[in-house]
Amino acid sequence: MLKARVVAVDGRDMGRTTQWRVRARPGVVILAAALVLAGCGYVSIPGAPGCTLSPADSFWRADSRALPVHARSGAYLASIGSTARVKADFGAGTWNGGPIGIPYDLVPATQPEVPVVFDDADESDPGPYPIPAQPRIEGGAGSSGDRHVLVLDRDDCVLYETWNTWPDGTGGWTAGSGAVWDLRSNAMRPAGWTSADAAGLPILPGLVRYEEVEQGRVLHAIRVTIPRTQRAYVWPASHQAGSTTDLNVAPMGTWLRLDAAIDPATFGPQVRPIVVALQTYGAVVADNGSALYLSGVPDERWDNDQLRELGRLGAADFDVVDAASLRAAPGSYQVRPPG
Repeated sequence: MLKARVVAVDGRDMGRTTQWRVRARPGVVILAAALVLAGCGYVSIPGAPGCTLSPADSFWRADSRALPVHARSGAYLASIGSTARVKADFGAGTWNGGPIGIPYDLVPATQPEVPVVFDDADESDPGPYPIPAQPRIEGGAGSSGDRHVLVLDRDDCVLYETWNTWPDGTGGWTAGSGAVWDLRSNAMRPAGWTSADAAGLPILPGLVRYEEVEQGRVLHAIRVTIPRTQRAYVWPASHQAGSTTDLNVAPMGTWLRLDAAIDPATFGPQVRPIVVALQTYGAVVADNGSALYLSGVPDERWDNDQLRELGRLGAADFDVVDAASLRAAPGSYQVRPPG
């Protein structure tokens, strides 16, 4: 069953070469390596230091720099839009009364579970879910957008995510779809299944978080949306929500990598680690929405002016890479070890 995604009138999503390019300057490579290796540790969730959101050998944390450019890279980028610019779909403050970005809640393992009834019950993990009485909802409690609810059990490292989430008036919830993720596992959704995201992926591991840029290291691929997708999906996605069979339109799971010639040092400190992450880990298409909108967590510490610097990057600054060689086994997000 396909999910309809909503794009607001303002355009916000409510809803692999074998070497570094020869144009890359040595200083850029050194800076990227320094930021990637700084601390050598994944930045965990505050309040849940034992939860790294994905295993170390997950695709989320795979280095994409040695992956070949996809044969349809140019066509896919053209379908996204030659004039499309990158935008942080997250920040400080509010938009239309709600937080800017996709928030999440931390709960203990003792959090009471409540019923959740799903529209796409055949592709959702059944409730109950440990959703708090007043969870943080994407767009705010009164929004009419995607209304994602993300809840992380900080003790057991289990992630609960729902889409189009509404209170049922009796203490429970209704939602379009939902998924439960063991963050210590690389197990995928069954082939063809959705999640709380159109591509069948978990959402929280792909969000940019303020504490990551504060430490200067975003060590994972980033969730990204594009306006139109093919009625197909490629690994690591497990679900499609496309509108066309045109093979020159990108499918769900398409992997984008930023040109290594872009100099991260020319960006502000909050943007620099994001640029390095796009060059190193890339961005994975997870939903239909505004073109090249990067997903992140709202936080009052974001500098919205700095985040707007991402608009210097456009579709022409990316390659679509072929990640097929990374896949270790069917039904798994695990990647092959180097070599």
